Amino acid sequence: MKHSQGLVEVYTGNGKGKTTAAFGLAMRSVGWGFMTLVVQFMKMGTYGENRSARLLGEKLEVRYVGKPYFIAWEGDIPKEDAIKVKNVRICKRGEPPADYLEMVQNEFGKMYEETVSGKWDTVILDEINVALHYNLLQKEQVIKLIDDKPGNVELVMTGRAIPEEIMTRADLVTEMREVRHPYSKGVPARRGVDF
Repeated sequence: MKHSQGLVEVYTGNGKGKTTAAFGLAMRSVGWGFMTLVVQFMKMGTYGENRSARLLGEKLEVRYVGKPYFIAWEGDIPKEDAIKVKNVRICKRGEPPADYLEMVQNEFGKMYEETVSGKWDTVILDEINVALHYNLLQKEQVIKLIDDKPGNVELVMTGRAIPEEIMTRADLVTEMREVRHPYSKGVPARRGVDF
């Protein structure tokens, strides 16, 4: 089964729910028999959605393109907070770790070839903007993917502040806006709800 028309979707904004919406679309896609690929940038596959995905068999493949640490640019996190936060590697602005860069570039290249070949009906690039923000990918690479994808492939991208050049190419843009969040009241992320 193939989509009759594949569009480009963007879920962005500072509110919660971008990945959740993308995985909802993945469940819908798989439910109708479409071959679905999710590539999660800057993640390790330790979320509830990853556990569920393993139960769905060959119609859904989820790949994790992350390291057991997060990247932050110098100056983005106050020094006193950087000491408290576990698993963060502070990098000189614009210079991501070489091994991380190589890993993301390799996976993106593989995913690009599979997407343009038509292997997948639905391709979800979760948190691709994080990879763009940390110079692990370049806007031009993502724009080329959009331009080169077959007309029957649905392409979904998530992440805060996706560049305007990418959003203008999208057929659907949904902005998740934070109105209220329990973190502000000290409620930590909850298993099965937030991860």
